Amino acid sequence: MVPKNVSSAFATTDAIKPDEPYDAEFEKLITAMLVRLGEDPDREGLKRTPMRVAKAMDFLTSGYNETVEEVVSDALFHEETREMVVVKDIEFYSLCEHHMLPFFGSAHIGYLPNGKVIGLSKVARVVDLFARRLQVQERLTTQIANGLMDALGAHGVAVVLEASHACMMMRGVQKQSSSTTTSAMRGSFESSTRTRAEFMSFIRR
Repeated sequence: MVPKNVSSAFATTDAIKPDEPYDAEFEKLITAMLVRLGEDPDREGLKRTPMRVAKAMDFLTSGYNETVEEVVSDALFHEETREMVVVKDIEFYSLCEHHMLPFFGSAHIGYLPNGKVIGLSKVARVVDLFARRLQVQERLTTQIANGLMDALGAHGVAVVLEASHACMMMRGVQKQSSSTTTSAMRGSFESSTRTRAEFMSFIRR
């Protein structure tokens, strides 16, 4: 989210003069954090860090500023196909709400059309919409499934997320090879084991 008093150009470039803050209040907090960590925010390598961090955090939490309806917009098309549509290996990056460290991986999504199909790029956009918030993987999975189900009015939606969590890899138990898989099934994917199995066979290929 770009602060209201900041030019939109600031959101797309680091070419901001030292006396032209991106978000002065946010940058002040980051400067205080650097001091708390024992750093000198005035040294050469850190002089523009508060601005960069403020911009990065605004981008990584930009999902709060948009709705599924706005993302989908006019990309729903009437189509009588009833066959399963699967989009897999959608990269996503999010921030764990417990430690504000990244978790990242792949999303696999399927749906059974009910008179409408969605532009394929919008499926990835819906993933990003919810991923760019402070999250837990379980809720992210559910939000994607519910958002697509509501937008499409589909016979069913299936979502599987596979992710690695920096909070487990960099700190705590420090298990670098660990990963987490979550799923959410709606409509026919929940009620029909055959439909669910077909979807799972597609994403495992």
